Amino acid sequence: MAGSLSSFRRLSRLLVGVAGASALMMSLSAHAASWPSRPIQMVVPFPPGSSPDVLARAIAEPLSKDLGQPVVVENKPGAGGNIGTRYVSRAKPDGYTILLTINGPMVTAPALYKKTLGYDPLKDLAPISLIGTSPNVLVVPEALPVKNVKQFTALAKEKPGALNYGTVGPGSSSHLGMAMLEHQAGIQLQQIPYQGFPQVITAIVSGDVQAGFMVPGIAMPQVSAGKVRALAVTSLEPSDVLPNIPTMSAEGYPGFESISWDAMFAPAGTPDDIITRLNTSITKALERDDVRRQMATLYFTPAGGTPQALTKLIIDETARWGEVIDRLNLSLD
Repeated sequence: MAGSLSSFRRLSRLLVGVAGASALMMSLSAHAASWPSRPIQMVVPFPPGSSPDVLARAIAEPLSKDLGQPVVVENKPGAGGNIGTRYVSRAKPDGYTILLTINGPMVTAPALYKKTLGYDPLKDLAPISLIGTSPNVLVVPEALPVKNVKQFTALAKEKPGALNYGTVGPGSSSHLGMAMLEHQAGIQLQQIPYQGFPQVITAIVSGDVQAGFMVPGIAMPQVSAGKVRALAVTSLEPSDVLPNIPTMSAEGYPGFESISWDAMFAPAGTPDDIITRLNTSITKALERDDVRRQMATLYFTPAGGTPQALTKLIIDETARWGEVIDRLNLSLD
């Protein structure tokens, strides 16, 4: 009797769980049919004025027009983008909370924060669309006596550990890109972390550090002013936005790639038809001339694409950068 009662209770709990899940799916499906009926919150896990924030505001207006409801950008910065990303991963999957973030919280953070991240990019978030891509730029002070990557690495080999490079912190693209170059070139440099890219470029201009992998929106004005020299970009192919700067591959490091990208996500479980509608609206926004001009000011190339393609990008980059992070034995927990 006790066994039968125990089995009955387990079956009852199972049926309640199934019924609850079915009711939730029916509710979400019905909700999706009338979506959107109120404003949509677009979370940016970085401060106002950052490149993700600028991109978010550039596409929020055309999305609002296409969807018929306001798309309101809300900044939730902190922990390299992890705080805002975690917030969206735990939001209700009803299409009214979406995320625009960069590759860091989606690709390198899981390897850097194995204990304290608080979300799984592939399990807790639903990809919507890639927004845009941009290479980093390897820059050095104008006064440094090197004209290309070969000369820079030769100088580093002459003075092991004597050259410094600026980053926006351990585990950032500015750090991991240089770590990859150190490994491939067989050189040893000293990392100097700063609060942000504006502080890094100031240190390079002054000569306090001798190199840095920089976002082009910060680096190129100083290149144009003749205060720093751009040696290479980190895209595999010549960059559409920086066509006169050679790639790292062309400079003798085949396969060297370190791309910054921004993409849109929703909480896992968001109905497929909402994901499809958002993807379609983003594609339309990225075709607008005003949006493309705004992205060009940040040296971003519009991307777009399917949720499936974005998932593959995350998987591929997670594996590649995970190897670099493991090799460095780097953890930020």
